[in-house]
Amino acid sequence: MKSNAATAEVAQPYARALLSVAKANNLTEEFGTDARTLISLISGSGELQNFLDNPFIRPENKKNLLRQLLGESVNPYLRNFILLLVDRRRISFLEPILQQYISLLRELTQTVLAEVSSAIPLTDEQLQTVREKVISITKAREVEIETKIDSDLIGGVVIKVGSQVIDASLRGQLRRLSLRLTSG
Repeated sequence: MKSNAATAEVAQPYARALLSVAKANNLTEEFGTDARTLISLISGSGELQNFLDNPFIRPENKKNLLRQLLGESVNPYLRNFILLLVDRRRISFLEPILQQYISLLRELTQTVLAEVSSAIPLTDEQLQTVREKVISITKAREVEIETKIDSDLIGGVVIKVGSQVIDASLRGQLRRLSLRLTSG
């Protein structure tokens, strides 16, 4: 298993290089969309991750599989970048590189990531309310929302933006009430 520090040290320069290529060709958002798709593909398939991580599989075999997976739907610059990672023996870092790219893209576009946990799926109207609340708190230009269903929450939402947590859940309200009752 790769350590987080080592992974970040490898991923950072590659992500910056990818962002540089994207900016030079006015493709930052297109690369971001492709990166999100690839991350979900890799994280959703243990077999694919193991194939890419395996040092005993020949680079040409990895390239052939990646060419088939990427097809014509992925921008040629991004496809060539991914194939270059195979040549440089860095393909096992593809997912962290793409995650770092998305993080750099958020900085560039002044977008924050809000991780929203709720007991049940939120409606579009509720998500819009969360988006507006996060914008008012962070002064960001845009908000990207990642939703999770947490069955431990009785109701309400927990919103995490960076290191800041806004606990508007029923569980959190009950915990705060309990603390007030026991301290008084």
